[in-house]
Amino acid sequence: MNDNFSDTQLVRKRVVATRAGVVAAQHKRAAQVGAEILAAGGDAIDAAVATSFALGVVEPWMSGIAAGGAMVIWRAAQEKAYVVDYGMRSPAALNPADYPVVGGRDPELFSWPRVQDDRNVQGATAVAVPGVVAGMELAHQRYGRLPWRRVVAPAVRLAREGMLLDWYAGLLIASTARPLSLDPDAAAMFLEDGKWPPLSGWTSIGAAIVKDVRDKGGCLSLEDLASYRAQLGAPLEVRYRGAHIHAAPEMTGGPMLAECLHDLARVARPRYADYARALARHWRQRLQTAGDRESCTTHFSIVDRAGNLCAVTQTLLSIFGARIVSPSTGVLLNNGIMWFDPEPGKPNSLAPGKRCLGNYCPVVGETAKGERFALGAAGGRKIVGAVLQLISFLIDYGLTLEDAFHRPRMDMSGGECVIADPALAAEDLRALEAAFPVSTARRGVYPDAFARPCGVLRSGELNMGCTEFTQPWADVALEELAGAVK
Repeated sequence: MNDNFSDTQLVRKRVVATRAGVVAAQHKRAAQVGAEILAAGGDAIDAAVATSFALGVVEPWMSGIAAGGAMVIWRAAQEKAYVVDYGMRSPAALNPADYPVVGGRDPELFSWPRVQDDRNVQGATAVAVPGVVAGMELAHQRYGRLPWRRVVAPAVRLAREGMLLDWYAGLLIASTARPLSLDPDAAAMFLEDGKWPPLSGWTSIGAAIVKDVRDKGGCLSLEDLASYRAQLGAPLEVRYRGAHIHAAPEMTGGPMLAECLHDLARVARPRYADYARALARHWRQRLQTAGDRESCTTHFSIVDRAGNLCAVTQTLLSIFGARIVSPSTGVLLNNGIMWFDPEPGKPNSLAPGKRCLGNYCPVVGETAKGERFALGAAGGRKIVGAVLQLISFLIDYGLTLEDAFHRPRMDMSGGECVIADPALAAEDLRALEAAFPVSTARRGVYPDAFARPCGVLRSGELNMGCTEFTQPWADVALEELAGAVK
């Protein structure tokens, strides 16, 4: 492989088993917040709400209150799984004629025809109706223990402390510096050491965001926000080699994951070429009949002492979303309109009041030997393949959580080429090359060729978690250590 990186360097993340609760998240500080809530007597849902809002503070370019997503919950007492769907929707006043196709392809990771002035990608015209607050509220109302004020308090504390800007934050901000510079408020916040504008009180934040979006040319309305409802429902259930997988249904990556698992069930012991063939087949179907992908997301997984589990994925869509900031509130806004096909007459074409189709794929499951897990990942179209492989590593190969997360992976995201980790065994690389064009890419910090998973697992009464080992911010926090990190 021709690159500049060391062939002898080893990077790992250690997995610790505990009887206490565990939070695995894309940012260490957010995971610690979730563990703090568990230590205060909260359950996995309370910790999920706290972690969600904390992530919006410490990695605002991935999620936040302007994001959307989905949560899969396992309730140990009922031995039942639930899904909270809080995906984005297009505004009711959206007019598809305002997004004329001009030829070429969009400047992001999608293959949509390009829209005039990139109105579906950047700026206020790209903003969809967010769902995070409604989704967290619904989950907390149904299953939380602690008061709402208690579970959001750690995020407030983090916001008052301010973001710690290290080399990784600088790298991510620099990667999007040019589009951020097009919005004066985003530029002031991220590029010129600007300060967050003062808030005018929580009761008017929605109205302030709407006014700011409309002042910048968008069509979001207060009615869009007031009428939004998160949905509580049943997950997809997939039986796979004696295991049970519960995935988010409908407008997520869950249905595709289910189809891929059905394909793998026909193979005695699937290998990487089998993963790639299943993914390639179902990506073709998805791209022909549905929609496309999100590029920057966050995921976290939680297990508490009682065995309740949560897998939560949420996203602004692109990194930094629409690359605009609401100046009245300091909120970085999503670009969910980019999920839609700008050409008319397609299943996923632009239309008002329409649900966005994403690829986030949170799951909870139980192996044939009774171990329960919660998994998911960030990484756009790479998410489904990463979750599929991790499920197979746990179930088909009986790997520990630590070994599953450190095992090499490949990515097939619906294009012609498979991206393979050069650490794959030679026979697996040869089998992939016999079926697909293959290029190799290391698992690195940025840009990342593979998804960034976070997972937890419960074996008996022992809980453990792991995150993608290449990611410098992602980490696991234990409830029993929460008092030491406040």
